[in-house]
Amino acid sequence: MDVFIIVLESVLVLLGIGVIGFWIARRNVIPENVLGFLSTLALDIALPCTVFANIIVNFTPSEFPNWWQLPLWWLFFTAVALILTLITGYISDRNTRAEFNISLFYQNGIFFPLIILSGIFGTNTPYIAQLFIFIMLHPTLFFSSYQLFFKKAGGTVRWNRILNTVLIATFIAIIIQIAGIKDYLPEFIISIFEILGAMALPLVMIILGGSLYLDFRQKGEFYYKEIIKFLIIKNIVFPLVFLAILILLKPSYNIALIFILQSAVPPITGIPIVTERVGGNKSIATQFVFSSFVLSMISIPAIFHLFSQFFPMP
Repeated sequence: MDVFIIVLESVLVLLGIGVIGFWIARRNVIPENVLGFLSTLALDIALPCTVFANIIVNFTPSEFPNWWQLPLWWLFFTAVALILTLITGYISDRNTRAEFNISLFYQNGIFFPLIILSGIFGTNTPYIAQLFIFIMLHPTLFFSSYQLFFKKAGGTVRWNRILNTVLIATFIAIIIQIAGIKDYLPEFIISIFEILGAMALPLVMIILGGSLYLDFRQKGEFYYKEIIKFLIIKNIVFPLVFLAILILLKPSYNIALIFILQSAVPPITGIPIVTERVGGNKSIATQFVFSSFVLSMISIPAIFHLFSQFFPMP
């Protein structure tokens, strides 16, 4: 039960920061047009910094020689997630199926696992560096393929988002470690990246809370039937299916740990934004994200507790 409490507290930290963002937006402390700037600061500057710093400090290729397999495991995870999405998506209403499917497929693969791993194993655990290597292609997939879920989506591919700063920071950090030139980096340089990277998590959750307030202020239709369907699939069915796969495959603990976290987390926070960009229903996309975040307070700790019965912590 200790694991349940630790994971619960980690999730509550995230949601608590989101509530602060909701309150800030409600009190008009931050102008609405500033949220876009904060989003750029968080995702294009702070997040790559925390990825770079973690890999430099906590990743040692000689201690984990099979690190190159992590992106391959991500490909396998993504393929299974796509199959589950295409199968289970048929229970949704046809008018909002695109929003339903996109919210199922793209998980919040960085921030939720980051805070949970930090809460369980500490901020300097090598599992966090392995998480970043595992997930490094996820932003590229998201920005290059989300349009495919919407039949009427148009526009050109944003190549600057495919070759994003997170992917670049990951590659540079891995090359530095493989080449063995980490010791030549001044300590203050690493400290700068660590300090800047520390902004990423609180900024993203504040932005999410503020964006949710702005969306709910519009008082659109509440899709309670679709939300119930979505929560059953996303927060319960997905992690249970992946847990069954893990039990059959019996991978190493670090792979199983990352897998179960990826399967149990809510949708990526940018889904309402890209849904609106392609002419979809932003209101229901926001409701999917918000409701999954709320249920995750219980579903993630419960799934992780069940996971620990089959994969005890080393």
